[in-house]
Amino acid sequence: MNATPARLDPHDAATLDRLTVLGREVREAIPHVEVFPAPADVEIVRFTTDELASMCPVTNQPDLSRVVIEYHPGEWCVESKSLKLYLWGFRDRAVFAEALTAEIAREIMDTARPLSVTVTLTQKPRGGIEVEAVARLGSR
Repeated sequence: MNATPARLDPHDAATLDRLTVLGREVREAIPHVEVFPAPADVEIVRFTTDELASMCPVTNQPDLSRVVIEYHPGEWCVESKSLKLYLWGFRDRAVFAEALTAEIAREIMDTARPLSVTVTLTQKPRGGIEVEAVARLGSR
């Protein structure tokens, strides 16, 4: 479903035609984010949502989290609708907050190939404890 940056030329106009979810009705989660050529002079891109849902791997109770994804683009930017649909895929997955944070960071790094990415996930308190996990990848 997702074309990888290795097969896309950011200077080729046909690259945008390879986006599979933008401008289309999609009713299910997708396994990977999609990318488009990064505009010149964009130094930092930041996505924030309070609507990340997953499940506790021990109790299967819902976990709700805030996630901030910040990256320094190289040749590619993450397309936001594909990110929303990618994150939607965690709603029925049992995963610890720390592992979820690392998985999201790795997805951004592997697909968009930014200079660096930082993902900060703050899980809403259950049992009075808030969990914050941070994953940083890249050299910047």
